[in-house]
Amino acid sequence: MEETRQLTAALKRCLKSRGLTYAQLARRINLSEASVKRTFAQHSFTLRRLEQVCAAAGMSIAELARLLERGRQHPTSLSFEQEAALARDPQLLAYFYLLLNGSSEGRIRRDYEFSERALQQLRARLIELQLAEDTSRRGLRLRVGRQIVWRRDGPVRSAYERQVKREFLDNEFAGRRDYLGWQPAELTDASIEVLRRKLHQLYNDYLELADLDAGSAQPRHSTAMLLAFRPWVLGSVAARRRRAPQPR
Repeated sequence: MEETRQLTAALKRCLKSRGLTYAQLARRINLSEASVKRTFAQHSFTLRRLEQVCAAAGMSIAELARLLERGRQHPTSLSFEQEAALARDPQLLAYFYLLLNGSSEGRIRRDYEFSERALQQLRARLIELQLAEDTSRRGLRLRVGRQIVWRRDGPVRSAYERQVKREFLDNEFAGRRDYLGWQPAELTDASIEVLRRKLHQLYNDYLELADLDAGSAQPRHSTAMLLAFRPWVLGSVAARRRRAPQPR
């Protein structure tokens, strides 16, 4: 029963990420809204009904299974040695990055400029670092989840964090697919905690959409999302703040 509940939860997350309500789903699969709600509440999906719901949400049962599996995974921390090896070799990090974001070996070979010899060496190095394994049927498979938590003061962030921030933010964010929201405000501790939870949920929604789209036949676009929130005051304002008198 636990797996059935997890399946229902994964379906709900998928509907939410697609912006699909129970009423809209009901119309797409020719059921009443009450029947849809009852099916979800009782976790009573037949295989045909599950196929219909998935199709209405624009995905397959296989894609739902991948989403369910990702929901069971926890953020992955690499060993210091693994991070150091990636940080030392920009080509290895680039190859790992592409695999981590859903590119197949065939797509990398087709769309990116790696020599065949380099690809074989990079492949062998990832296996040696135990970041990937060679499967007979599906080729190279990563041994880590896509949600990597890099060490705060570790080799990768030390080597690339400034570069990543500079490259990402050096943009007008004026394109059709771009979005930039910036707004300072004063919040209570309670509101700050609510906002932190919502940002974390948005981050998870982003990863779930990426997992769902990994197997899609539709064109995909390389994207990145930067979420940042912290106590902050504009420097010119902070400089004018009155300082508390020093005790004598």
